[in-house]
Amino acid sequence: MPNRDLTRTVETDMPVFPGDPPVTVEPHATHEEDGYRVSAVTCGSHTGTHVDAPSHTEAEGRTIDAVDVGRFARDAVLADCRDRSPRSPIGPDALPATDADLVVVRTGWDEHWGEPEYFDHPYLTPEAAEFCAEQGYDVAIDALSVDPTPTDDADPEGVPAHHALLGQEHLIFENLTRLGDLPHRFEFMAFPLKLADGDGAPVRAVARFE
Repeated sequence: MPNRDLTRTVETDMPVFPGDPPVTVEPHATHEEDGYRVSAVTCGSHTGTHVDAPSHTEAEGRTIDAVDVGRFARDAVLADCRDRSPRSPIGPDALPATDADLVVVRTGWDEHWGEPEYFDHPYLTPEAAEFCAEQGYDVAIDALSVDPTPTDDADPEGVPAHHALLGQEHLIFENLTRLGDLPHRFEFMAFPLKLADGDGAPVRAVARFE
């Protein structure tokens, strides 16, 4: 069964959500000086391809270390939403209704990684997020957020899609990549670091399909 890595590489100065900690990966010990190699990694809990725990936006929400490990292996369906313009909404009419565990929203915005345009991604409307929660879906997206991202030119109010999903104990996976040519339905696995009292964590996201 083929596997496809859907994960961004964690590296120094990679893109982060505005205001999040910058990322550095630097040598701490080297073969030349120490006889072995260790890196010092500094990053936020929502670095790169990551999962949001309910506690990210919900004061009483579960932390990432309290989520059952089985929640990170999902039966996924792909929603192709590549026809959207910058900062355009994705409504519930663009999303499937099936018996899957997770809907993976493909915007095509991963192609703008490292460019200013990456912050102007399409986003889920509150109605779309509510639809996903009603269907019992967790949600994944190949963009920085399921809500609009603030920039110098845009200041969206709040994170309603996050609240609609995390407030009902549904997980959100963000910053996926390489969704092209995936089948409509596939197995999705994205296991996070088990951070104590964590509001989220980086994941290694993988698609498995026939």
